[in-house]
Amino acid sequence: MIAMIAGAATLVVGWCLFATVAVLLRGPGMDSPLGSPDKQAARLERELRQARAAEQTALTLLETRTQDFSLAITEAKSRHETLKKLLSSLQGGDTASAIVLNGSNATMLIDSTIEEGDPRQSRPDWSATDARDSAFSAPTDRLIGEQALLLDSFEVEAVQRAESARGVIRLTGVPASRVLEQSGMGGPLVPVSFSAKGVPLDSITDPFERRIYEVEARLYEAQQYEKALRSLPLGIPVQGSYRETSGFGYRSDPFGRGTAFHEGTDLAAPTGSPLVAAAPGKIIYAGVKGSYGRAVEIDHGAGFRTLYGHMNSISVKVGDTVALGQKVGTMGSTGRSTGPHLHYEIYFRGKSYDPIKFLRAGKHVH
Repeated sequence: MIAMIAGAATLVVGWCLFATVAVLLRGPGMDSPLGSPDKQAARLERELRQARAAEQTALTLLETRTQDFSLAITEAKSRHETLKKLLSSLQGGDTASAIVLNGSNATMLIDSTIEEGDPRQSRPDWSATDARDSAFSAPTDRLIGEQALLLDSFEVEAVQRAESARGVIRLTGVPASRVLEQSGMGGPLVPVSFSAKGVPLDSITDPFERRIYEVEARLYEAQQYEKALRSLPLGIPVQGSYRETSGFGYRSDPFGRGTAFHEGTDLAAPTGSPLVAAAPGKIIYAGVKGSYGRAVEIDHGAGFRTLYGHMNSISVKVGDTVALGQKVGTMGSTGRSTGPHLHYEIYFRGKSYDPIKFLRAGKHVH
């Protein structure tokens, strides 16, 4: 870039010197034979002043263009650093901070549309000045264009991640909005990097700053959906082969006492088969629990809780923290049971949900 600027300066100064020499070398034979020496001298002085003025104008213009170019490069570097930070968040870096936008009835971002920027207007004519401006602006325009495309790709990925996580939550039968609310997200969210300025989004006039805001909002939404997803018990609670023997909902009582609502699902396997946590959580119950026999309850956070019933043995105690897939006991037939199986229940905010839907949804999580 410096070489380009220096070349332009050399071209301008060279042209001015050529014009000056041409003026001085013009002889009387080139003018009207009626011109007097005094008039010729006055004309030469006038043309020389004009040439010097043109030279000064060109140098001033060159200096202005150089300053503009320098400012554009500085701005481009600043934008590049912003994009690097955004990319870090997109790749699983620090979660973007956010606060609730007070007094707004806005909702979470859902539509996956990407707003296009205003189309660039064509100029009515083209001149040498336009050519010089283009020479200076082309590199920065190209860089800004590449940055805009990068922002678009960030937004597309963030939207896809949010839609994927939300789709998995929807498969469980639990409303995604309630999961987000329970996990602490709730309500419209604004990245601190902009809301801290105390300026509403509508008043942000800089296109790049506005796009950063929009993409950060999309990214934050994706991160919150994924955070909520980690609280869902989507893992298989039985280690090894098993079969589904009784589903969720109304059924005939296995002990012949009419019809009753079955709040879980029964998964059968040999006695002693390992039972594992379907999601990370904390043990809130471990012991004998009425008709459940030996049972374990796990609080997974965000309103989710699982219950394991009819266990043969328990390998955890109240207060223990368990990881996804960690053993909590073995399968048995204790309590009100007709044979070895796991009676498995899932609760969200105190309401029971069909565990089979969670197992099906879990197949979409890698």
